[in-house]
Amino acid sequence: MAFMPFITAGDPDLKVTCRLIEELATAGADLIEIGFPYSDPIADGPVIQSSYTRALRAHLHVPDIFAAIATVSTKITAPLVAMVSYAIIFRIGTDEFVKQAGAAGFAGLIVPDLPGDEAAEFHELVLKHGLDLIQLVAPTTPADRSARILKNASGFVYCIAVAGTTGTRESLAPQLADMLRTLRTQTDLPLAVGFGLNRPEQIEQLRGLADGAIVGSAIVRHLEELSGDSSQLEKVVGRLVQYASSIAAATHASR
Repeated sequence: MAFMPFITAGDPDLKVTCRLIEELATAGADLIEIGFPYSDPIADGPVIQSSYTRALRAHLHVPDIFAAIATVSTKITAPLVAMVSYAIIFRIGTDEFVKQAGAAGFAGLIVPDLPGDEAAEFHELVLKHGLDLIQLVAPTTPADRSARILKNASGFVYCIAVAGTTGTRESLAPQLADMLRTLRTQTDLPLAVGFGLNRPEQIEQLRGLADGAIVGSAIVRHLEELSGDSSQLEKVVGRLVQYASSIAAATHASR
């Protein structure tokens, strides 16, 4: 399976974000998801919401993110995918945002507040600029609606492991396996599971069912220690990379 870590752009600052992208790629990340801080996220739990708040308090702006990503995207082989609210995209202008995202080096977009089965026009625009639009499907999504969502999906399918927001969980939803099996009959796109993954044993539960594992809150939590204390940078980054390497080893293991 592919290992897909998530980090928040600008937490604690963009210089560290760029370093983490390179470190995660070296640690075995196959794709890296970059969260665009937003004041009112609809899918993110308290850990990622807090990271967004920290970045926004530092007056982070979208052009700053694009400029920073452009400096690092050419240094790694792992694709970069933006997790970004449609409110941000709409404010900048859909065509302009997608154009700038592609120029910065992003390979795809995840837009959690854009209904997947209503995204045909935006999907066409994203494809025109050479990017993918990754769609989200939850265990509670009916099969007929999943089919409509998948018509406007490319790259891979983001399969939500639990009902609710992002954050670490002790167990995965019992209906997740059934959802993944159903999606296999509906699409040839890779299936990546996110929301709640944080331990190698959870990764093992997905073997044979999913093509990738997305780990976010467990990684972002490490960076909370850096808020206002840059002296901890090397220790925190080292611990984060060690954790990421353990998850990468679990996803890449052959059974």
